[in-house]
Amino acid sequence: MNPEPDYSAAYAVLHTDAGDGLEGHSLAFTTGRGNDIQSAAIQALEQWVVGRRVDEVLGDLGAFSREMVHEPQLRWLGPEKGVVQMAVGAVLNAAWDLRAKRAGQPLWQHLARLDVEELLDLVDFRWLTDAMTRAEAKAVLTRALPGREEREALLLERGYPAYTTTPGWLGYSDDKLERLAREAVADGFTQIKLKVGADLTDDVRRMKVARAAVGDDIRIAVDANQRWDVGQAIAWMHALAPYEPYWIEEPTSPDDVLGHATVRRAVHPIKVATGEHVANRVVFKQLLQLRAVDVVQIDAARVAGVNENLAILLMAAHHGVPVCPHAGGVGLCEMVQHLSMTDFVAISGTWADRVVEHVDHLHEHFVTPVQLERGRYRAPLAPGGGGEMHAASVADYTFPDGPQWRARGAR
Repeated sequence: MNPEPDYSAAYAVLHTDAGDGLEGHSLAFTTGRGNDIQSAAIQALEQWVVGRRVDEVLGDLGAFSREMVHEPQLRWLGPEKGVVQMAVGAVLNAAWDLRAKRAGQPLWQHLARLDVEELLDLVDFRWLTDAMTRAEAKAVLTRALPGREEREALLLERGYPAYTTTPGWLGYSDDKLERLAREAVADGFTQIKLKVGADLTDDVRRMKVARAAVGDDIRIAVDANQRWDVGQAIAWMHALAPYEPYWIEEPTSPDDVLGHATVRRAVHPIKVATGEHVANRVVFKQLLQLRAVDVVQIDAARVAGVNENLAILLMAAHHGVPVCPHAGGVGLCEMVQHLSMTDFVAISGTWADRVVEHVDHLHEHFVTPVQLERGRYRAPLAPGGGGEMHAASVADYTFPDGPQWRARGAR
């Protein structure tokens, strides 16, 4: 479904005149020509940002989020979905990056140390209360209060569980798949993921190769990237079932809540996972209400930033469904790790059956790249939300005038 990704992104920076040298950095990941439209949507939010007092904005990021999300004209394009919602996410995530830097804390720690009412004030409960009221969300956070300090210490000591997509890209030879799968296990990963959906015969063979390479104790997730109709998804997964896939990711349209529920019933005990392309908290609400997914997959740059992702994390915890984020593109690993770590310390209070995706490319462009050790994300200690790129990378790769684009004949 995504045959031409170039791993570019719309990059947002918030500057201030404070003189402290601190800026807020974030991105929206749209993989190519869509970035022209995404950048225009981010620029359309300037009136809500430029000229504002920094303390006013950073002091109430719940209100700031609602101002942008409910902007009466731009929201008409969604409402609350697509490039406008992602633009809000880019601006809001940049504001959180700046706030965490000013606090001298990594974003996960900054969020996880907020008191219960502060966290609740960040969430827009409109349209959610039939699935989770503010009082029910408060109960989730209150249950997680005991042990916050201990879990933070454990996170710093052990890191957060990860899984790797590196072995499983379509187009790899069987030998390369086998080698990378074995290397993943040797590196400490307990779960790998394979892309599927192009050819059933090939997928059955590749699953057989992968299962033989990693053994019976390693989870193998598969990801169809929305390629199938509902019936096709069910038939395909029945063919792969002998090799015990752990979950099927994005088996069909991300908007098809009933379709996901049908697939889930039909392929059990294989789990159904989705979320990287789910547009907003309301669709996640329905997926949870209808028991259409076993695994919720948030994305740091798809919905309206940290605030909407907090709402989704709270709903998932309230419904007892684990969250395993998507992080398959430029900067997504760096950003989304903070959300899972917040969830562990302050929301769900557990990392059982929870993993964050990891891919092994493009981290060198980030000021605070992710660090993995024995298949686990090491908790970042640098202040901020992880989305800041090196100035040299931004200069070299800015479209269309950066030297890296000029050398490729950018168009």
